[in-house]
Amino acid sequence: MRVTAQKNGITIKAYAGTTGVLLAFNVTDAKRKGLLGFSLERRDPKTKKWEWMSGMMPFPGQPHDAGALIPTDIAPIQKFRWSDYRVHPETTYRYRVHGRYGTPEVPDLVKGPDLVEGPEVEVTSSSSDEDGSHNVLFNRAAGSSQAFLRNFPEAVTLMEDKRKHGGIGKLTVDDLEKVSPGCKAWLTRGALPQILGIIAAAKNSKWSLDIAIYEYEWQEIVDAVNAAAKRGVKIRLLYHAKTNDKQTKENETSAKPLIKTGQARARKTSAIFHDKFIVLSKAKKAGTAIERQPVTVLCGSTNFTHNGLFRQANVVHVVRTAKGESSNPTAESYEQLFELVWNGDDPEALPTKETKKWITANNPMEPKNPLFAGFSPRSGKGDLAHFVSLIEAAKSDVIFSTAFVLPKDIINALIGKSGDPILRLGVQNKNDNSIAGFHRDKSAQFAATALFDHGFEGWLNEVKLVGAGDILIHTKMVVVDFTSDSPVIISGSHNLSNPASEKNDENYLVIQGSTDLADSYGVEVMRIYDHYRARWVQQEIAKGKFPGGGFLRPNDKWTDRYFKKDSLHFRDRLRFIGA
Repeated sequence: MRVTAQKNGITIKAYAGTTGVLLAFNVTDAKRKGLLGFSLERRDPKTKKWEWMSGMMPFPGQPHDAGALIPTDIAPIQKFRWSDYRVHPETTYRYRVHGRYGTPEVPDLVKGPDLVEGPEVEVTSSSSDEDGSHNVLFNRAAGSSQAFLRNFPEAVTLMEDKRKHGGIGKLTVDDLEKVSPGCKAWLTRGALPQILGIIAAAKNSKWSLDIAIYEYEWQEIVDAVNAAAKRGVKIRLLYHAKTNDKQTKENETSAKPLIKTGQARARKTSAIFHDKFIVLSKAKKAGTAIERQPVTVLCGSTNFTHNGLFRQANVVHVVRTAKGESSNPTAESYEQLFELVWNGDDPEALPTKETKKWITANNPMEPKNPLFAGFSPRSGKGDLAHFVSLIEAAKSDVIFSTAFVLPKDIINALIGKSGDPILRLGVQNKNDNSIAGFHRDKSAQFAATALFDHGFEGWLNEVKLVGAGDILIHTKMVVVDFTSDSPVIISGSHNLSNPASEKNDENYLVIQGSTDLADSYGVEVMRIYDHYRARWVQQEIAKGKFPGGGFLRPNDKWTDRYFKKDSLHFRDRLRFIGA
């Protein structure tokens, strides 16, 4: 949902997604003069009271408590966009923006700010698009570690104690929940309940669940699937399997009851069975066979593991049968692929030649399809070529969040050429406990540590959430022309890599033209980007390398770079405001 408002020479545009609301600002030349920044108000949806939003950067010499947030009426935002991530799905929020003028040197900033009243907007965050056929949910993951520390100190104390005494390996998020109630739901932010809800929707023998999963471990999900089987639901589960593979052993342990009844099969490939999806269908007997009518598919990047649900950044995307429609083409595509692997192609085959041949012939990329479900492995890298063409066709911006090493043609498409007019913002997980960031163009990149081992001003010493591994950003999502009326989304299990195209079992969605879904994906990409960009800034400040040393400018000079024609900040300001 997007809303724009203007008043007294100030403009605000709000993009409401699932995980936050992104606010973009602009001012006329007259209102730019003397502007010290923007002061933001937010009306609490429960109390209906207006409250000042806060930042962390003071004016030079301004009294403040180290680590404390500072209300923006006295320490304004010196940027042309800001985001509110204290947001719940399907909730209405109201915001007011004011221009902050005057002089910061006055003795008492609390009593003396000169505020020029600006416009107000009202937006409703959402997990679904206008027709109600999509639900998109993102967990909080590593990017929430600072907030997790503040909100659940007892859980952090427990983790620190277990680490000191060598017991962290046996600790789970359920243990943390016992000392800090609410932390589990806070971390998964609806992703786990959505998965369990799809399984629960299969109520009896008139329903079926077809599950394709790389990592099948989280006990609540395993128990829910087993319970569905006991109430007569027709279950078929394909799980990743390889000889002498640790993940295979985990999967076999979890799927053991279903393996015994013939309801689960190993999917052995020459690479990995990287799918993570569930197809919910109505089921009825047709002779000796079962006839399935797919009504819902759950897909995305989330493995059914502790890390996937609570620690890594992931997405769960559900496509339901649209209101007034008798079929769900997207779910049908997933079901057709599942049938091929379960029945047509030998799950034990090495390599999976039949699957690859079938996908290449029957699942060609569809450039004009507003909602395309794609699969791999395939021959010729047609999926990668299509992704590149979509990204290179960008007219305004490209934002992304990716994991693992990307092929050169994808990287070149994402980060473009130095000085091109496309605004580019993104992050990529690196398997060395750091995050690579790309901001604004190819000439400007940064690297942020995933975790701080010491505190900066406003930052706490951190501890890793229980779990193992360095993969913190696991989402593979690209939004092209996010700020336009014709955005394009690429999202799924596909890592945008050569193995994902030619070897692995993968699935993905390409969505074109939906601003509602783009807002959900785009705001989440910006949440991750803003978090790791802020980490990098803190590192630079600590090294004495960041301009301004972490303080606000005491005049309107901070706006200069945003109004220098064709500069990177100039494009940033205009793109997000929609100009």
